[in-house]
Amino acid sequence: MYPKAELLFPPRLIPPLRDLRGPEWATLVQRIARLPEIEPDSLAFSLMMIRLDGCVKCHEGSFKYMRGCHLCATQTVMQFKGSDEDLVLLYQKARRDIDAYLAGEPVIEEEPGEVIEE
Repeated sequence: MYPKAELLFPPRLIPPLRDLRGPEWATLVQRIARLPEIEPDSLAFSLMMIRLDGCVKCHEGSFKYMRGCHLCATQTVMQFKGSDEDLVLLYQKARRDIDAYLAGEPVIEEEPGEVIEE
């Protein structure tokens, strides 16, 4: 009845996001799309998308769930109000968070969509 929806953003949806923004975004997506799902860079991209898409709050019966992960992710990337550079900064923050988690350190979560300058 509904399109296939996952519990969290699935890495198989990374490649279709490539051409939704400018060249900086496309370069990031193209690099990440070639990696295995278990690579920290791939995990960081998925974490960034989970945060942007609001996957943790998605549930069966919600509008986002009914549309499916592909449409949700596509719309989220296309309608992101910041620049491609802002998206790359969000990715870099997620990458630092993955590194911290893997090192057993605490991960500090900012507000959704908040961009942390380096």
